[in-house]
Amino acid sequence: MFYTRFALPIMSLILVAVPAAQAQDQSPVTSIVESWIASPHGDRKAEAFVHWNEEGAVPEDCATCHSGPGLMDFLGADGSMAGKVDAPAAIEAPIDCVACHNQAASDLEQITFPSGEIMTEASPSAICMVCHQGRASSDTVNMAIAGGEDDAINSELGFINVHYAASAATMFGGAVRGGYQYDGKAYAERFVHVPDFNTCTTCHNPHTTKVVAVDQCVACHKGAETVRDIRITPADIDGDGDVKEGIRAEISTLHEKLGEAVMLYAKEVSGKPVAYDSHAYPYFFNDLNGNGMADPDEAKFPNRYQSWTPRLLRAAYNYQFLAKENGAYAHNPRYAIQLAYDSLEDLSSKAAVDMAGMTRP
Repeated sequence: MFYTRFALPIMSLILVAVPAAQAQDQSPVTSIVESWIASPHGDRKAEAFVHWNEEGAVPEDCATCHSGPGLMDFLGADGSMAGKVDAPAAIEAPIDCVACHNQAASDLEQITFPSGEIMTEASPSAICMVCHQGRASSDTVNMAIAGGEDDAINSELGFINVHYAASAATMFGGAVRGGYQYDGKAYAERFVHVPDFNTCTTCHNPHTTKVVAVDQCVACHKGAETVRDIRITPADIDGDGDVKEGIRAEISTLHEKLGEAVMLYAKEVSGKPVAYDSHAYPYFFNDLNGNGMADPDEAKFPNRYQSWTPRLLRAAYNYQFLAKENGAYAHNPRYAIQLAYDSLEDLSSKAAVDMAGMTRP
């Protein structure tokens, strides 16, 4: 059962018995609740909401996005000071109706990103951006590698994870430095779409999170059957000679090549082969048998990769940033391409990375 700050079950507030004359008016609300329950934000048994069950509470650092009451605490919707979580929050308490539908959420316009940059968002997207911004930035990586030689192994370095679905960081691009941005390079800033499709909730159903603007997208982008098929550049981004594939395919190929380049650099320069597992923390592991894959006996925390150089860590950070941001092709394709291209270029200065035919926008 999910509880509001008034200690009343949300479902009982909505699914109460009503006169037949009111049933028609009530059904849309019921439909919304059912959609929310079936969504990632409403799955109270999901790892995002049960990870801390043994501890009995979600710690302050995680509570904003992993507990409905924690989000209300952060917003100040519970009467506390806004901008921080004051105490551990309830477990198995997803992001429920009242967590987003409150006055503090409606008034929210200033979003602080991990880089410290503050962005203004005067739309319903602001509440989405509180959580979908990641937990790290270029600044985080630079702080960790400060003073180190680019290709010298530092045993004190650990992998820096941006966290997951950092869509807002992608959308604002270079302005908030969510990906690792290389010195001397220019990066695309906020990706501005057409006015009717320029916020989170105009493209995603806020209750199911599913993309709902598909028909309108392909109606404007002639020749594209799906959102993934859309492209507006004639340039061959990934160097494969195909200039008709969707921009998502271009980004996917660059991302795949970046993963290969990370492994090549680790083997040739660090002298310690690395393997990646997208579902096992901390994602990069020693490739003990050299087969290029993180086998089940390798993808374990004690076998985590610990032979990082600053150059390798920068590239791996961007690889993970794109791996956990499946919508980058729609949120800010230029920024995503620039991150992958620059990481490949940096690695190619020391390892035999083939970038023939690639184009940086």
